[in-house]
Amino acid sequence: MSDLDKELEQAAAAVDEAPPPVVRQTTDHTPLPRKGNVGLLIGLLVMCGAILSLLFFSFDRSSAYAKEVDELLREKDKYPDRSVRVQGTLVKGTLVHRDQPCEYRFQMEATKNKGVVLPVRYAQCVVPDTFRDMPGMDVMVTAEGKLNNEGYLEASTIFAKCPSKYEMKDMQKNGQKAPHVSQMAQTL
Repeated sequence: MSDLDKELEQAAAAVDEAPPPVVRQTTDHTPLPRKGNVGLLIGLLVMCGAILSLLFFSFDRSSAYAKEVDELLREKDKYPDRSVRVQGTLVKGTLVHRDQPCEYRFQMEATKNKGVVLPVRYAQCVVPDTFRDMPGMDVMVTAEGKLNNEGYLEASTIFAKCPSKYEMKDMQKNGQKAPHVSQMAQTL
């Protein structure tokens, strides 16, 4: 026999004589979980808890509350430094524009309780195309921003609802032109 054959026989005999691997078992002969898996599970649970708490606590301050004009003015003490979304109608003749510095100012009226008015300032140069003071038609406006201590809303975003096709057809039947042709805003 060659040396290689002798070495293979010795290796096979050593494997046969080696004790079996030890598996930790409980008294009821079920294997115990490995310590590495428990550590990984604890680490994952801690990470998930941290992410969830970050989401819940940061979301509370950054969320915007959607209110009608009259509702917001009634509860204005609840939203001193929070972003709010206000819905109402544009008060006719109040939309004015200034070029330097660029700013739009207007007033919003509550849709249900007429006469409750909120002044709004929007310090941007671009407004939606549908945001116009249209004669003979109410313009639904949604403004998002923060209430100022002086009593007006500092808007960061403005949305205007387009008149429906049915309102446009009624206007045309009465001989009126489309409201998009009218002038956009007066100048401050």
